[in-house]
Order: sequence, then C-alpha cells, then structure tokens
Amino acid sequence: MKLSIVVPVYNMAGGGKLEYCLNSLIRQTAGDYEIICVDDASEDESYKILKGYEERYPEKVRAFRMEENGRQGAARNRGMQYAGGEWIGFFDSDDFAAPDMYEKLLRKAEETGADVVGCQYQITDKQSMEPGRVVVNNTEEQTGILGTEQYKLLMKKPGSMVIKIYKKEVIDRYHLSFPEKVFYEDNCAAPVWMLHFKHFELVDEPLYYYYQHDASTVHHISLAKCEDRLTTGKMLVDWCKKSGFYVPYKWELEYRFTELYYVNTLFSYMVGKERVKIRFLKKMADGIKEEFPDFQENPYYKQTYDAEQKRLIRYHMKSSLFFFLYYRALNGFRKARKKLFGRQ
Repeated sequence: MKLSIVVPVYNMAGGGKLEYCLNSLIRQTAGDYEIICVDDASEDESYKILKGYEERYPEKVRAFRMEENGRQGAARNRGMQYAGGEWIGFFDSDDFAAPDMYEKLLRKAEETGADVVGCQYQITDKQSMEPGRVVVNNTEEQTGILGTEQYKLLMKKPGSMVIKIYKKEVIDRYHLSFPEKVFYEDNCAAPVWMLHFKHFELVDEPLYYYYQHDASTVHHISLAKCEDRLTTGKMLVDWCKKSGFYVPYKWELEYRFTELYYVNTLFSYMVGKERVKIRFLKKMADGIKEEFPDFQENPYYKQTYDAEQKRLIRYHMKSSLFFFLYYRALNGFRKARKKLFGRQ
C-alpha cells in the first residue's frame, strides 16, 4: 500500500459535508491508496454514512468507530494504528481535495527522495472546485535537505498538517502522535513533527480546499477552546524539551508559543466572547510570564506585531483589569465612530 489517508469524523452528517469530502478522496488519481475513516463517537448519522462508503468502496474505504469522544487527535492516532501505507496523509472531514492532490504529492516524493511533502490550500465557502482564496502555508525557503535554518523557519511556521504526506517509517521510528482530548492538537504536533523529518519538499499549488461554514471550529470561540490553546501551548514546550529541541530553537519556540498560547488566544477571546473572565485573562498573562518572561524582547515578536498590538500586550502584562477596561473602551469608541462616520 502506497498511501493511507486518515480522516477523523465527528458529527459531519449534515449538509452533505461528509459525502462531499469522501467523494473527493474516492476520486483521487493516485493509484494505490486507502481511506481510513475514524468516527469519534459522533451523535449523528456520520458513522452510518461511513459504513455505507465502506460497503460501496471496500477496496478503498475502511470505517472505524471510537467508543468515546477523544477529539481529533485521538481519532488520528487510532487511524494511524490501522494504516498500512508507506505514506500517511491526514484530512479533515468537512474539507475536500483536488482530484490529483495526492498523485502530485507522491510524485514529488518519488522524484526528490523527500520524507515529507506538502502543498498549499485555498479557502472556500462553497462545496465546489471553483478557485477560492489561496493561503501560502509553506515556502521554498523551508524546503530541501533540512538543516538549522529550515528547522527554525518550520518551528515558526510549520504549515497545516492536512496538506502534507508523511513517511510512515519516520512516524513509527520516533513514535510521533497527536495530543488527545483537546482542540488545536495541531498547534503542538505540527512544528515538533517537522523537526523529526530530514527532507521536505513542496508542490506549490493550492490542492486542498478548506471549507469554512457556520459549523467550523474557527467560527466558535469558547472558554474551553481557549483553555485548550493554553494546554497545547504548554505541551509544545514540554515536547521540545523532551526531544532536545528547546535549546537550539529557543527563540523560534518562544515566538511560536507567544503566538499560539498567548496573542492569538488573547485577541480571539476578547473579540469572540461577550462575557470575559478577568481570571482567565490573568491566567494567560501568568502563563506566558512563567514560561517566557522576556517574550517582548524576542526579535521575531518585535518584527511581527504592530505598535497597537504591542501596546495592548504591555497593558495586559501590567494589569488584566486595566487591559480589559481599555480594550472595551477602545472598541466601543471605534464602533461609535464607525456608526457616525461610516468607514472614514
């Protein structure tokens, strides 16, 4: 078997999302591959749909079911246990792929001898192969035989895991897996996985369609999901310490942690939640001070964030309550100005 595509599934029966995803995988032009679907204890008809595909396409589809919900990471781990392919790809059950996506990734691997190959993706709000908004996940500077400079770039921005294929031999050798029972497991796994591979190549085409819809995780900000961002951020640091990556890539790890654990969580929480808990704001501030107290001096941090973001972060570092009051007042002022003057 050349390739195993692992698809975790949870409550995807509505709106034809799961069928559209699976149809795009069934129609792949790659030759020797299997689709391993793992239902994560769905409460809808998802598993029934998967079994239907298994019956219709027994040479391609294998369906399994988790007894209890372990989130996407657990379903991916279970799928890897059943995978018989030389390569493993991961795929989200509401997205879809260009027909030649995996053929092109495998061909690039064969031509170059790479042990991990990726592509770009495009964002769409339609179940259609019409072009969407292209997102550059990885760059040519990150590719080739991997050395220190490429690993630094990959720690800072590893790119999505669902647009890559990984050599199973490397996964098995280093016992690579995903955090379980948390959202945002990729935040932890993506950079650490890349540091275990030796040769990364890129098919610079948007072959993966990231389908954004009302039920997408990205549209729902909850305290529980924000808590999981903190958890996976801590997991990332711990994993790097255990794997020997902490010291050689400390600046890059500090930047990645700052982005995922702190900055993204802070501002998405403030925007996405009507009722903000000062206690949680303080928990974020205390967490980053404990792990990386000098993060504001990080050169990548200084280059990435604008003056207003840095000012708001300084306020938060001094006082969570003051930051909250200032942020809400600033936001209220801007909304009032927009209402009065439009976009001026």
